Amino acid sequence: QVRLVESGGGLVQAGDSLRLSCAASGRTFSSYAMGWFRQAPGKEREFVASISWSGGMTDYVDSVKGRFTISRGDAKNTVYLQMNSLKPEDTAVYYCAAVSRRGLWYRAHEYDYWGQGTQVTVSS
Repeated sequence: QVRLVESGGGLVQAGDSLRLSCAASGRTFSSYAMGWFRQAPGKEREFVASISWSGGMTDYVDSVKGRFTISRGDAKNTVYLQMNSLKPEDTAVYYCAAVSRRGLWYRAHEYDYWGQGTQVTVSS
């Protein structure tokens, strides 16, 4: 059974940093592209970042470029989202997702597996 488990969310002040982690199990995720999405109350789920199976390619939504960094652990079954200079508008539930294809993927329906989400709240 495939399982993605996010951790690292919390309540922080504007300007602070957080690092989210996503631990994948049940498959060999070294051949999976991974992504982070977020969903704020009353809004649609939004793409945040994607990383290729090798970790050699990454991309981000414009609003987080220069502040967030997506990376993979050495065993490729863990993905991280380092979030710096957090803003109140970053407040959302953050979801980790995996897709069994190479490349970068930007749309939620393209992903095969999802975690349960972790809450990030940034106060002003």
